[in-house]
Amino acid sequence: MKKKNTRRILLGLIFVLAAMQFIQPAKTNPTDPAEQDFANVYDIDAVDMEIIHKACYDCHSNETVWPWYSNVAPASYVVVNHVNDARKHLNFSKWGSYAADRKDHKLEECVEEVESGEMPMSSYILAHSEARISAEERARLVELFKSLR
Repeated sequence: MKKKNTRRILLGLIFVLAAMQFIQPAKTNPTDPAEQDFANVYDIDAVDMEIIHKACYDCHSNETVWPWYSNVAPASYVVVNHVNDARKHLNFSKWGSYAADRKDHKLEECVEEVESGEMPMSSYILAHSEARISAEERARLVELFKSLR
């Protein structure tokens, strides 16, 4: 009896995982006017912009480079949800559309998140080592975000 139930559960899980491959979440990279992008709103040093691109833009912009595993369920659901949530909190591609007080608040949050080491997220860095930032790069970003406030 136990073997039969275990087998049914296992077959059910396999069926669900197979079905999930055909029903994938939407991976989007909407286009926004280039002048709204953070990089175009401010005159930012190329080195600082390179750090922001490698550490932030993959989740916090509409320039996401979708990794291969974003095509495989259930990882695809996790990745798409993570990116959508990140964009909802801060989207550098829409920066120019933010009101002045919202920009200031987002810059304040950027300072807090980067300074504390919360961003980039350690779980993201595990899969994307190129997003790791050094203590010097972290300090540069903190100073940049403070100076823009």
